Amino acid sequence: MSWRALLTNRRAAIGGLIFLFFVAVALLAPLLAPYSPTSTAFTPNLPPSSQHVLGTTVNGQDILSQLIWGARPSLVVGLVSALLITTIQLATGVFAGYVGGAFDMASTGVTNVFLVLPALPLLIVLGAYLKGGSESVLVIVIVVTGWAWGAKVLRAQSMALRERSYVEAARMSGEGRGRIVLTHVVPNMLGIIVANFFGAALFAILAEAGLEFLGLGNIGDVTWGTMLYWADEGNALLLGEWWWILAPGLCLALLGTAFGLLNFAVDEIANPRLRRG
Repeated sequence: MSWRALLTNRRAAIGGLIFLFFVAVALLAPLLAPYSPTSTAFTPNLPPSSQHVLGTTVNGQDILSQLIWGARPSLVVGLVSALLITTIQLATGVFAGYVGGAFDMASTGVTNVFLVLPALPLLIVLGAYLKGGSESVLVIVIVVTGWAWGAKVLRAQSMALRERSYVEAARMSGEGRGRIVLTHVVPNMLGIIVANFFGAALFAILAEAGLEFLGLGNIGDVTWGTMLYWADEGNALLLGEWWWILAPGLCLALLGTAFGLLNFAVDEIANPRLRRG
């Protein structure tokens, strides 16, 4: 994959700008948030005003401050989950596909089991079992339910690459399996690996928000998912406080769009058949 092509790709540019915007908001949250996200010192259910741009919650918390601070956990859970998912996919897909033998058979068997299990019900069941867990618990649940499909794809690519002439030449020259995988196989699969990473990040942020909206996370945390949970509990729509739901929902949609655009851009660059004239 050409990084120069990625930087000049329109989808990658738009997705990257949106992603960097949320990264900046998360890093600068103490400076950008006008109030503490957990402070209940304000009048409940205030409409948007100059003092409270997005109004206040039913508990008297500033919605804008919660929105700004909520960017941190969404990004952390999304990126950490994507990193762990990609690492597992590399071990069970790329390395196992190249090595073959008993290790490949064992990893393929485990992968097939997780592929047979429906991801969404499994995600909800695990989330309910570990209800009230911290962000690290949500990461574990997301990783367990989100790694299998990408591992299957990477395994197929790895098995195709191990028969290439340059891989055979490296093997004949006496290079070890680990070195061959890292220096000859992985670089030629970089496009699909990066695309899988962004796809996993997209899955992770939506899964986190969904679990927290259902009340299966730690509802005491300030995240976009818990904002939606408390908006639902506070009957925001019945009270006409649509901005309470729209703000975190729009942020989730934009961040998801950023990861989706980056995913499509990498896939488009790595696969010549998808490139437009």
